[in-house]
Amino acid sequence: MDKDDLIKKWLKDELTDSEKETFSKLDDAELNEYIIDNAHYFKASHFSELDNFNSFSTQYKSTKGLVKKLNWFNPFLKIASVIVIGLGIYLTFFTSTNTYIETLASEKTVMELPDHSKVELNALSSIEFNTKDWKDNRVLKLNGEAYFVVAKGKTFDVKTNSGIVTVVGTQFNVKQRDNYFEVKCFEGVVKVISDTISRKLLAGDTYQILNGKFTEGKTLESLPRWKENISDFDAIPLKEVLLELERQYNIQVSFKNVDSNRLFTGAFVHNNLDNALIAITQPMNMTYELSSSNLVIIHGKKK
Repeated sequence: MDKDDLIKKWLKDELTDSEKETFSKLDDAELNEYIIDNAHYFKASHFSELDNFNSFSTQYKSTKGLVKKLNWFNPFLKIASVIVIGLGIYLTFFTSTNTYIETLASEKTVMELPDHSKVELNALSSIEFNTKDWKDNRVLKLNGEAYFVVAKGKTFDVKTNSGIVTVVGTQFNVKQRDNYFEVKCFEGVVKVISDTISRKLLAGDTYQILNGKFTEGKTLESLPRWKENISDFDAIPLKEVLLELERQYNIQVSFKNVDSNRLFTGAFVHNNLDNALIAITQPMNMTYELSSSNLVIIHGKKK
């Protein structure tokens, strides 16, 4: 069979077994196979078009000698392979089914998950989950603080850098900050695992790891108070309280003559900075000054 006819049949995938054997012995069979195998990764250029196979064949023959003589064909194959792999990674990245939501300082947001579970994010927090697999794999990654109302169904996991919270259908709050991990269960049952510490929480139970120290406790609240624009604390180091103040008001706080590890019990509001500062400083015999629009200086009592 004529070589051109053989290639035409190969392009149409109409070769018989004997013709395939003949085709494989062609001196440029490997090149032809490579072009076809990788052509679907690339979009055709609009700068030139070949009318038909005969035109392609004529052009191919005119360059055939050069292809045989050039020594850079193997490096070209390596470069082309890198391009193909790169395109695959690019397409995978930009067709990702992951959903990512974050809040800024002094911002909160509420969203509904694909199963109608609800998540409310506190300031400077984020969640990420896969929408495509959500029905069979309810897994969500949290960085920051969020309140969850989980619809009944398969296991629901909240993963953080500090631990994993597992539920079926319930209401709970998870707070994960630097050196601070806290879970409060308001309804149902919650399983929490952090390193080797595993607990099952019922409504009203709390789980806390602060600066590496684990404690269990109780809450009489039916909801986290930050949902009502109030941050409350029970024997929490002052530096953690002021970090939360920074998140809620988008400010910077500095200290003078202050023991930042001193424990604070109390609360502050999210809608009035002066009232919030008074609520923090007065019980601890401190004062404050607003030196600029976003800088607050806390003064302790001089010794």
